[in-house]
Amino acid sequence: MKIKKLFWVSLVVASGLVWYGCTSGNLDNPRQGTINVSVDESFRPLVKSLTHAYEGIYPDAHFNVSYLPEQEAVISLLRDSSRLAFTSRELNENEREVIKQQDGKLTEQKIAIDGIALITGKANQDSLITIKELEGIFSGRIKDWSQLKGSSQTGPITLVFDHANSSNLDYMLKRFGVQDVTKLPIYTAESNENVIKHVRDNRSSIGFIGVSWISDGDATLTSELSKNMRVMGVSDKENPTSIQDYGQPFQRDLRKGNYPLARFIYIISREGYSGLGGGLMTYIARDVGGLVIEKMGLVPTIPYPRDVEMQTKQNF
Repeated sequence: MKIKKLFWVSLVVASGLVWYGCTSGNLDNPRQGTINVSVDESFRPLVKSLTHAYEGIYPDAHFNVSYLPEQEAVISLLRDSSRLAFTSRELNENEREVIKQQDGKLTEQKIAIDGIALITGKANQDSLITIKELEGIFSGRIKDWSQLKGSSQTGPITLVFDHANSSNLDYMLKRFGVQDVTKLPIYTAESNENVIKHVRDNRSSIGFIGVSWISDGDATLTSELSKNMRVMGVSDKENPTSIQDYGQPFQRDLRKGNYPLARFIYIISREGYSGLGGGLMTYIARDVGGLVIEKMGLVPTIPYPRDVEMQTKQNF
C-alpha cells in the first residue's frame, strides 16, 4: 500500500497562510469561553478525560476538539483554526516560521510520557518481539512470522496503523529510517479503535496504537477493547535471555524507562494572552491534571505534588 505524505507546510504557504482568526475577538479567560483544539487521534482517550475534567470544574469553559491524524492537527494550528494542538512532537523550524510570520505567540509544553503499544489477537501466541526484529520487518527483510525468533506460527506479517499521517506511523518510520513504504505490508484502519478490532480478527496482524486506548482501567470502552487481545513485550536487546528483558507500554515500564517505544506528548499553544488554553495548560502542569494523566496509565512529566502533613502529639 502506498502512503501519501502530506507536505503540509507547503500547503499552508500555498493557501496564502489562511488565518481564520480563532483568537480574534474572543473574550475567553481561564474559566470561561470556547476554543478549538486539534488532537492526534492516538491521544483521544487522554484529551477527552482532561477536557471533560476541566469543563467539570468550570461549566462555562468549552473545548471544541477535533481528533485528526497528527499532520492535519498541526496544519489546523498553523492556520489558526485551532488554539491548541496535542501532538507527539514539537514544531519544526518551518512550522515555527509560519506562526512567526503571522505575529503569533508560540508555547510548547511537554505533559506526559506515552508508549506505542504493539497488539496482537489472543489467538496469536507470539507476544514477544525485539527492536532488531521490528527493524527487520520495517526494512522488508522479515516478512513472515516464522522468521521471528521463537515464533509458533507462520504466515505473512501485516502492520496495522490508524492513519497514513498519524503520529504512530510517523514515529515507527522515523525510528527505523524508512523512506519508501510502498513495499511494506501496511494497512490503515482509520482509527485506533478500528486497529484493535482488526487485529482481534486477524491473527497475522500487529497493531500499533496509543496506549491510553487500553490503559484506563476504569473505562468501560477500555475494558471492552482489551478483550481477546495481547499487548506485546518489546526488548531493545538483540538476544534477550529472560522475560525481564522485555518491557510493556504501561506505567511501571514507562516510568523506569524500560519500554523502547516510549515518546512524549506535547501541548502546543498559539494563544497570545491569558485565555482558556492557558488555563488548561496550567491545570495539567500545576494542578490535578497530572492525576488524570496517571489515571489514564501514562506518566506525567510534572508529577502532581502530594504534601503530607504530620503531627506529633505528646501526652504529658
